[in-house]
Amino acid sequence: MTKKIKFIIALTITFALFLTGCQSSAPAKESGTLKIVTTTTMLADLAAVIGREHVTVNGLMGPGIDPHLYQASAGDVTRMQEADVILYNGLHLEGKMGEIFESLSNQGSTVIRIEDGISEEDLLSWSENSSAYDPHIWFDVSLWKDAAQLVAKQLSETDADHSSDYAKNLELYLTELDALDTYIKDRVSELPKEQRVLITAHDAFHYFGRAYSFEVKGLQGISTDAEAGTGDVSSLADFIAEKKIKSIFVESSVPPKTIKALQAAVKAKGFDVAIGGQLYSDSLGGKDSGAETYILTVTSNIDTIVEALK
Repeated sequence: MTKKIKFIIALTITFALFLTGCQSSAPAKESGTLKIVTTTTMLADLAAVIGREHVTVNGLMGPGIDPHLYQASAGDVTRMQEADVILYNGLHLEGKMGEIFESLSNQGSTVIRIEDGISEEDLLSWSENSSAYDPHIWFDVSLWKDAAQLVAKQLSETDADHSSDYAKNLELYLTELDALDTYIKDRVSELPKEQRVLITAHDAFHYFGRAYSFEVKGLQGISTDAEAGTGDVSSLADFIAEKKIKSIFVESSVPPKTIKALQAAVKAKGFDVAIGGQLYSDSLGGKDSGAETYILTVTSNIDTIVEALK
């Protein structure tokens, strides 16, 4: 039995035991659920996990959508205005929507910003010369636990009648996240330290690198709003050829053309590097992808990375 199968079975058993223990809790009527609007797919999953039967979640961004470039439609704004709670990442991830969140907050809407649940000392700088921070905190499971605690706290304050259920849901989820963190570390241990080099389309994985001891390089910057130049491609190609890195990775929310251009540039320098597979960076996987939740997405990513770099 593989480590992945054992991990998924363990999570399933934990969830089943949790449901058994909660059967005495009467489900809320559909009309009485909190209406939550989220930006990213990761946050939609988080809200559903913590809120369960007490919430109705509407995610603005579907699988494969790049939040860096997303522009809210008039319909999106209406959905947020009609929501009981708006949940967004912050740290400039939804860069084109900042004024909308500020306006909604000023109008008295309940707006939860994940950024507020993360200690500043745990954040990574956007660049050496910037006071802004890298928004991709979900790739460090310990920081996602902080995000979950913030959401549970805020939902309990908004919907005090169900605060004990939110606390139970949080407790279960934190246990699952601890198991996920252990699984990642076990898989990483299969790679010698010199092979722990992760090269992707854009700089989404630095929190992952810090948490799990990987050297990480992205072809584009932290935001996909900035395109990689020929100098960036050439410099990274030199690095790959010199280090003889086995694989580089495309991302589900970023067009693959830049990574394919990088692969061609490496080949021109006399070394063949493989495209090791697709990673989920700024979005969870879609229906039937096997990566529909945060936990499944992170599991899929680490399996893809380790198998390609072995």
